[in-house]
Amino acid sequence: MTTPTTQTTKPDVYSRVTARILADLEKGVRPWVRPWNAEHAAGRITRPLRANGTPYKGINVFLLWAEAMEKGYSAPFWMTFKQAAEIGAHVRKGEHGALVVYADKFTRTETDTKGEECEREIPFMKAYTVFNVEQIDDLPAHYTAPPPPRPEPPQRIAAAEAFFAGTGADIRHGGSRAFYSTTYDFIQMPPFEAFRDAESHAATLAHELTHWTRHPSRLDRDFGRKRQGDEGYAREELVAEMGAAFLCADLGITPEVRADHAAYLASWLEVLNNDKRFIFTAASAAQRAADYLHGLQPKTEEAEQLAA
Repeated sequence: MTTPTTQTTKPDVYSRVTARILADLEKGVRPWVRPWNAEHAAGRITRPLRANGTPYKGINVFLLWAEAMEKGYSAPFWMTFKQAAEIGAHVRKGEHGALVVYADKFTRTETDTKGEECEREIPFMKAYTVFNVEQIDDLPAHYTAPPPPRPEPPQRIAAAEAFFAGTGADIRHGGSRAFYSTTYDFIQMPPFEAFRDAESHAATLAHELTHWTRHPSRLDRDFGRKRQGDEGYAREELVAEMGAAFLCADLGITPEVRADHAAYLASWLEVLNNDKRFIFTAASAAQRAADYLHGLQPKTEEAEQLAA
C-alpha cells in the first residue's frame, strides 16, 4: 500500500516579495526609507546598481535596499552568479543571494469567439537571485572602489530646487500643512523656515510632487479615493512615499520620515495582506511618477547633442 504524497505549492513571486515587505512593515519599518536611517559606509545612498552600472527600478530598489541594510552591505553593485563568473570573479561559498524580479510580456496567438486569430500580450514575472559585490571575490577594482566625493549640501539642495522648478508645478508657501490639491492643481508647502533643514523641505516637496503627477492631465492615477483616510487614500500615500524615496536617491537628499505617515502602517498592512500584487502596482506607479518628473526637466546642451 502506497502512502499518498502531499504536494506543496511553492509561493509565487508576488507572495514572496509581498511577504518580504510585510515583514518590515509589521516591525514598524518602512523599507523605502529604511536605508537612510543608518550611516552608509561608502558615504552616500544611491539606487542599487546592476553589474553594468544601470540603476535598478521599481520594486527591486526596495528589495535590494532592505537586503543591504539587513546584511550591512555598503557597495551599491549587484550581479548574478553567472555575471560574476563571466568576469573571472567568484561568489564565496556559503553566500546567500537576494531576491529580485524581472517583468516582461510575451505575445500569444489565440482564436477569438468568431474563429478569427488574434494576438494577445500576456505579462509574466519571474524571480532570480543576485549577490552584492561584497559577497564576491576577484572582482575588477571599479566594483569595490570608493565612490566619487559627494557634492556639498548646498550644491545638492541647489540641484534639487532646480529640479523641482523644472517640473513647472504650481508650488505655494504658507500655512502649516504640506499637501497637494487635486481640485485646484497646486502644491501647498509650509514656509521654508518651518522645516528642520533644507533637506527636509526638499524631501517633503518630493513627496507632494509625486502626488502632483496623479492629476488627470498627467499620469491620471486613481485608486478610488473617496475621502481622507480611506483605502484609496492610503494606497496613494504609499505611492507618494515610494516616489519620494526614488527622487531623494536620485537627487542625493535624505527623505523626510514624516511621523504623520506612520499612521498609515495599519492601512498598508491591510491592503497588502488582501492584495498580494499591490506592492508591485505601487512601486510601478511610483517609478512612473519619478520618470515623469525627470522627463519634465529642461534639456541640457549635452543631452541635446546626444539626441541629435
